[in-house]
Amino acid sequence: MRQVIPAPVGRYLEALHGSVDPLLDAVRAEGLAAGLPLIEPDTARLLRSLVITTGAKKILEIGTAIGYSALWMAQALPPEGQLISLEIDASRAATARTNIERAGLAATVSVIVGDASRFLHKVAGPFDLIFQDGDKTLYEPLLDRLVDHLRPGGLLVTDNVLWDGEVVEGFATAPRHDDVSTAAIRSYNRRLAADPRLLTTFVAVGDGVAISVKLPRT
Repeated sequence: MRQVIPAPVGRYLEALHGSVDPLLDAVRAEGLAAGLPLIEPDTARLLRSLVITTGAKKILEIGTAIGYSALWMAQALPPEGQLISLEIDASRAATARTNIERAGLAATVSVIVGDASRFLHKVAGPFDLIFQDGDKTLYEPLLDRLVDHLRPGGLLVTDNVLWDGEVVEGFATAPRHDDVSTAAIRSYNRRLAADPRLLTTFVAVGDGVAISVKLPRT
């Protein structure tokens, strides 16, 4: 549980929810045992809720890791839905593909290995929902291209916008993250909040999630 939410509150909220899928539990346990960065369970639930409420049929994800977040979203897609996920690490991408096959979602989810800053031109939008959870220093450089890939009324969902609270100067007495990444997220958050193309809400779920709606063209 991230330190931006008091631990007792986090444990209380976690206790309210039971297991959704044993496979999701297994993938999360395997990822945590390997020390991999995975989204928090409450963030995963939020993602699935957004997929359902928006009626999303086409999703783009930046940062697959081992497929945990992709599984949460893909399971909520309609039969004709599609999820494309970009992952820079080939080993993680291979594990993600295995997990996706375990879930019976190989026809729904495509994992592309490569740097998102170089491969975005290879994916065709528009997308109903884009989940940004890749390299934090690329959040802001990729923003314009991601907004261009999003349909009007679609959602850009960004994880880790609170960065264990380290976006707040002096909050963490012993910072876990490097100064470059922290500065990048601070700058990205300011950019999101001021972007006239988007209506953004920052929510203290997991490690902080920004939900940005692409405003209709005027």
